[in-house]
Amino acid sequence: MENYSKARTVERPSVCPFSGLPADTPQIRVKDGSKIRNLLRFALSRMEAKPRAAEEEEEEEGGEEERQEAAGRPLCKHLVFTASGKSVSKAITCAEIVKRRLKGLHQLTRLLYGTVDETWEPLEPDAGLDSLTVSRNLPSIWILLSREPLDGSQPGYQAPGRYDALWAQSSSREEGGGFTGQRPGHRRKRGGGRGKGPGRQSGRSREPVKGQN
Repeated sequence: MENYSKARTVERPSVCPFSGLPADTPQIRVKDGSKIRNLLRFALSRMEAKPRAAEEEEEEEGGEEERQEAAGRPLCKHLVFTASGKSVSKAITCAEIVKRRLKGLHQLTRLLYGTVDETWEPLEPDAGLDSLTVSRNLPSIWILLSREPLDGSQPGYQAPGRYDALWAQSSSREEGGGFTGQRPGHRRKRGGGRGKGPGRQSGRSREPVKGQN
């Protein structure tokens, strides 16, 4: 491909895998240049009744008008984050922050593939080379957050408070002595043998020194 240069890229994202959602369900597409702060502001404005005062003070210019406009909309019970390629981790971060902010959200995750069409043009048009179109698959993620219960038998389902229960269980195990059944504060000696105290010799016999009785 040293004789070609990339002319344009057209992304054909995957279709939303969640069926039966209300028509007003917002779909937030996370891109590589998207700011997490702006994504969270929009997401919380659609699902949270009262934003925090600290975030209201940190709003940028024009944010107050957006908040007043969002205040007139009805709150949504569902929210979808989607991203592809390098932006997948950013979409996961946004979903986790929203779950910490709004307790009791059910989550459903789908991993799909989208298609990216890249058009390559020859560097020297007079060389007799034709334009090339390369199609490649791009991994994408779809995350559904819902206030209403979802089907727990579906793959990718995560119940609300799942990590809280895990940490509480781990904490109780540590208080009870961990997995080994040791008492709290009990410390195992290293080496596995008896320590050498004053006047205690090792297993080897001591040879008498010449000239001593």
